[in-house]
Amino acid sequence: FKVFSAPANSNNGRVAAIRVPQGASISRKEIDAYTEFVKIYGAKGLAYIKVNDASQPNEEGLQSPIVKNIHETALKAIIERTGAQDGDIVFFGADTAKIVNEALGALRTKVGHDKGHVDGRAWAPLWVVDFPMFEHDEENDRWNALHHPFTSPKDGHEDLLDTNPGACLSKAYDMVLNGWEVGGGSVRIHKQDIQAKVLKVLNISDEEAQEKFGFLLEALQYGAPPHGGLALGLDRLVTLMAGAESIRDVIAFPKTQKAQCLMSDAPNEVDEKQLRELHIRIRQQNKAEE
Repeated sequence: FKVFSAPANSNNGRVAAIRVPQGASISRKEIDAYTEFVKIYGAKGLAYIKVNDASQPNEEGLQSPIVKNIHETALKAIIERTGAQDGDIVFFGADTAKIVNEALGALRTKVGHDKGHVDGRAWAPLWVVDFPMFEHDEENDRWNALHHPFTSPKDGHEDLLDTNPGACLSKAYDMVLNGWEVGGGSVRIHKQDIQAKVLKVLNISDEEAQEKFGFLLEALQYGAPPHGGLALGLDRLVTLMAGAESIRDVIAFPKTQKAQCLMSDAPNEVDEKQLRELHIRIRQQNKAEE
């Protein structure tokens, strides 16, 4: 099935699935709406399989336009890997890993709320670990740090910095509560040779590295203890505890979506004296530049 095989055999491709318990009752109209929803995240479409009878991994027990294009052995594996049972629906994403992760992640959240799988009454904390160290910028053909360039690689993945940066995982972690990221952090690099390798992966030359991060590289030569941390979002915790929909409902001075403060009416005009005190000059744009 070309829709799945092409991404599966691509270096940066991914095929993934999510199971919705008792989701076979989702109508075709709803599926079409979900298809349009995932397109927001770059997905080209949304394949699905409704499981009417999990014991028959074929067109008899499974309902979908794609079933006829997939071998029964593969269909059986899909049922086993997803744990699908009678009455479930399985949605698929097949594209670049970035698009699949973002589209299916957003779809999972939306379906969870739409179908009552998330009601906010239970406290369900979890840790998200094993983040990739880098993501590939296709347009500029270079690697970018997924977290930041000072995050330590996972133990045993140091050699991948030289051979396969895309497979290198990091010591970054998020704490998630009921679907909200309430904290995040990482263990930092404390070895000079590892930090130099990471900067090299990011296509930062030795000269640029010395100019921008020379103080850090020099300090690491003298030794530094392993160190890391976690930053908690108190406003997000309060939002969950209060049962609010947005952090703007609980913070003291919420901003609008246009970054305006309704309490202080900022941003606003400032007089010339204030600008001079701050050594700021406003440059008027010429019509020719517009």
